[in-house]
Amino acid sequence: MSTPRLLVLSNGHGEDLIALRLIEALRQQVPGLQVQVLPLVGVGRAYAGAEAAGELRRVGPRLPLPSGGFSNQSLRGLLNDLAAGLPLLSWRQWRIVRRWGRQGLPILAVGDLLPLLLAWSGGGPYGFLGTPKSDHTWASPPPAGWGRSPLADGYHRAKGSEWDPWEWALMGHRRCQLVAVRDRLTARGLRRHGVQAFAPGNPMMDGFAAPATLPRWLQGRRRLLLLPGSRLPEALGNLRGLLAALPSASDTRPISVLLATGARPSDLDLAAPLSAAGFAPAAPPDGSGATALWRRGPLELLVGPGRFSAWAPLGELGLATAGTATEQLVGLGVPALSLPGPGPQFKACFARRQSRLLGGAVQPCHGSGELQRRLLALLDDDGERSRLGRIGRRRMGPAGGSVRLAALIRERLLPG
Repeated sequence: MSTPRLLVLSNGHGEDLIALRLIEALRQQVPGLQVQVLPLVGVGRAYAGAEAAGELRRVGPRLPLPSGGFSNQSLRGLLNDLAAGLPLLSWRQWRIVRRWGRQGLPILAVGDLLPLLLAWSGGGPYGFLGTPKSDHTWASPPPAGWGRSPLADGYHRAKGSEWDPWEWALMGHRRCQLVAVRDRLTARGLRRHGVQAFAPGNPMMDGFAAPATLPRWLQGRRRLLLLPGSRLPEALGNLRGLLAALPSASDTRPISVLLATGARPSDLDLAAPLSAAGFAPAAPPDGSGATALWRRGPLELLVGPGRFSAWAPLGELGLATAGTATEQLVGLGVPALSLPGPGPQFKACFARRQSRLLGGAVQPCHGSGELQRRLLALLDDDGERSRLGRIGRRRMGPAGGSVRLAALIRERLLPG
């Protein structure tokens, strides 16, 4: 029997993380599976550890784009990406996919239209995990004070799905062996258009484990998760707005702010905005996993690269300008407040859509002052935090999605 092989396409940092969860689950179910991954946006940094361990291999050109993969949100972002070499990048990626498809080998596309279209163009069997779109984003009311989008909502309502007719065609193609989406509402909308879509669960909610007791270094303190995002320089600009919303030095309540980062921003990147916000460096507490601690009165800010999975279940409230990490935090029952900035990712339209997707469990604010007022109000209102947390858990679903989805991929996409 030949060794099973799979090419995975992913188009963004969040999609890379989701694909990585799936690959881990697949390798448990299909021993000997050889996986190659083609990150369509950026360099696929999320795959680096698994690649070093021999669990997969990254292929294709690696070109960070100025827009960070969000050229669809602005003409300027698209023009910058075109000037940076997007056409040549896409051509080289297509050639890799085409070679794979001509061999009749399966492709799994993770993301939206771009990886789906590329998988179809390969000419072989493919599956699709549609991660960004949910019918909750037009079926749920917008957050108060953030306006309405009657034209867009009406368009989606007329279709009965946030996915578009050309996407239905690619999902319904005879070579498409599997379509999975993030929730049952969205799957139901696609089935009305002849797409046999599944909603086996959200892989984003796997990999978290809440400790039985609160760690000693957090006992007696309020706990905030700070998520400024990972794309520079946007993340640092967003961080400044979030820091301005933290309680002032005159506030006497002891608060620990857990700043969970990835490879970026680094401790060096963070030093200037933290100093400008009045924080001074100190020694981090034992057992926290933090690489740095910054103090301002009773407020402690801990920096923890790679600590999101460990710290997220410890939070009471999130302050966020991130995408995937915000959804994961809310899915753990931790409500969040967001603060849109100039972009390219976390702009007002993104924040409003995210709030609708999550049923209001994340609430956008119009400035640092409003964010601070809401933060203090929610810290004092256990009932409201619990109510929003329950909504977030329902919208994101329980853990276990990776295993269930891997079983579908094994059954429908990988040769027997």
